[in-house]
Amino acid sequence: MNADAKALAAGFDLEKLTPQFYDDPYPTYRALRENEPVKRLRSGTVFLTRYDDLVTTYKNTKSFSSDKKREFAPKYGDTPLYEHHTTSLVFNDPPSHTRVRRLIMGALSPRAIAGMESDIVKLVDGLLDAIAAKGACELIEDFAASIPIEVIGNLLDVPHEERGPLREWSLAILGALEPVVSPDAATRGNNAVKDFLAYLDTLVARRRAKPGNPERDVLTRLIQGEENGERLTEKELLHNCIFLLNAGHETTTNLIGNGLVALDRNPDQKQRLTGNPDMIKTAVEEVLRYESSNQLGNRMTTEPVELGGVMLEAGTSVTLCIGAANRDPAQFADPERFDIARTPNRHLAFATGVHQCAGMALARLEGAIAISRFLGRFPNYAVSGQPTRGGRVRFRGFLSVPCTIG
Repeated sequence: MNADAKALAAGFDLEKLTPQFYDDPYPTYRALRENEPVKRLRSGTVFLTRYDDLVTTYKNTKSFSSDKKREFAPKYGDTPLYEHHTTSLVFNDPPSHTRVRRLIMGALSPRAIAGMESDIVKLVDGLLDAIAAKGACELIEDFAASIPIEVIGNLLDVPHEERGPLREWSLAILGALEPVVSPDAATRGNNAVKDFLAYLDTLVARRRAKPGNPERDVLTRLIQGEENGERLTEKELLHNCIFLLNAGHETTTNLIGNGLVALDRNPDQKQRLTGNPDMIKTAVEEVLRYESSNQLGNRMTTEPVELGGVMLEAGTSVTLCIGAANRDPAQFADPERFDIARTPNRHLAFATGVHQCAGMALARLEGAIAISRFLGRFPNYAVSGQPTRGGRVRFRGFLSVPCTIG
């Protein structure tokens, strides 16, 4: 087994992944963590799998940059995807990152998020009523994917009749972040950015003419800026609206879908949560750890730096494997076990440090309401066929999950 693990680690190539890896990457992550935790790939990228190494990287923003201009220029060229991914909050360093994040966090305050709870409950219950009337469901399309698109649509106050293209735009733009991007995927991504920007131009113009309530309408809040006069530029405003939709959409869809599938595959934990619904908060944290919606992050070294006993030269591309770190036995006892009562559970699903996910409180709220109310309504639900994976390494989730509701 040890020889097999060493061979698995030695042969790992992020640009040549197998169907088996997409189905279950964790044996590979374990082999890397145990044998080559700071793995230099054929492309020159360094791939990290240990929890402590990821935390060090996240917290040292001086040596490990989030700015992607150098990395994305050869990948995308002078395209809408390049402009988008080098303008959005997540791929920038302080002080630009700090300024944009502060404006967004002002619009996602604890008070604002608490005010969304009743609307999310109403939305989820409406979806559950439709599923009950149908007698069965496709877990992603009928439920998991329908929740965040509506929540983010409400946040930006996008008219319901205009929300149709949002999910496809999001999937196309995020799909272009994969390690290998086909020409077709790049074309889809660039077209999605162009179409999204054109739509937002009209939405922002309408909102400037008729502002909403900045306490509830994030777009109005971002347009108006802070009381001290700090505002986003037009380019920052449009691209960070796209970022908000994308960041809050696929990852939260995956959190809900991954959670309901994990409970189905671990009937003892499903029964435990059914009998103790107040455990939903720790259950959501365990889903985030066990099947992290976002599996990979990236940094670039700005200077020579030592990490995990390995010296990295300036300009080294670093891939942070969140999925591997969240199953590191040095941090989590019995990490391959799904345990809805796990505590402490300092997972890295939302990263840590200055780039910790701006929308994590909202994602947790959506996940808790969706999973608990689905389980409460359909305690005997069961996955009824082979789920279809999303075919992504960066974002881990399902495209479809056939389900009976009992």
